[in-house]
Amino acid sequence: MKRIVEVRGIKLGEGAPKICVPMTGRTREELLEEAELLRAIDLDFAEWRVDFFEAADSLEQVLAVLAELRERLGGIPLIFTFRSAREGGQRELPLPDYARMNREAAASGHADLIDIELFTGEDAVRELTGEVRRLGAYSIVSNHDFDKTPPKSEIEDRLRRAASLGGDVPKIAVMPRDPGDVLTLLEATYAVNSEGIGPVVTMSMAATGAISRVAGGTFGSALTFGAAKNASAPGQLAAAELRGILKTLYGG
Repeated sequence: MKRIVEVRGIKLGEGAPKICVPMTGRTREELLEEAELLRAIDLDFAEWRVDFFEAADSLEQVLAVLAELRERLGGIPLIFTFRSAREGGQRELPLPDYARMNREAAASGHADLIDIELFTGEDAVRELTGEVRRLGAYSIVSNHDFDKTPPKSEIEDRLRRAASLGGDVPKIAVMPRDPGDVLTLLEATYAVNSEGIGPVVTMSMAATGAISRVAGGTFGSALTFGAAKNASAPGQLAAAELRGILKTLYGG
């Protein structure tokens, strides 16, 4: 039986793919403005890309803004993500600081899902996913390849590894060099989703991979990302446009 992850009444892994919109503001003021904007958008999840925040190296300021975002967003489920530069993010943090930030975000009660990068190291990921779960949040264990699309077997292996390390939601995003790479990603998604390890999230980036952001649900991807003000990755569609397409494809 396929496992469902339910967050504030939103069920990942059931029905049509859910829509997540990232917030990428550099300042507290920009972020609060984005949060207000998101409340007027038809979405399912919000994501705070903490690596864009100018004070991301200050845990105190991060937690303070996180609390304000939670208040502004109301009941919208919130994903807390510090994306490292090596995986397409804006900056790096030393592992102890990265781990502490994610633990404290989970402990705050203001973030519903914590994004943990798969290649942080197996021991570190396993420890973090366990702590996140004990603190009452869910974990997304993710990998992003902005250079290429790995072979199907490697995509499958990374998704399975993310689950085996305690990830509630395994995620992978890859860069296609041609349409065949998009098919590779979708085939791997279908194969792993059929194993019932839980909701998986996959996407092929850039214009070539845009089809995966709307048709991915057919192959088992439970979540897709749309843009409100600024895209956080290449190929993201506007959230409003994305919702219309998903309704056409999946009904509702």
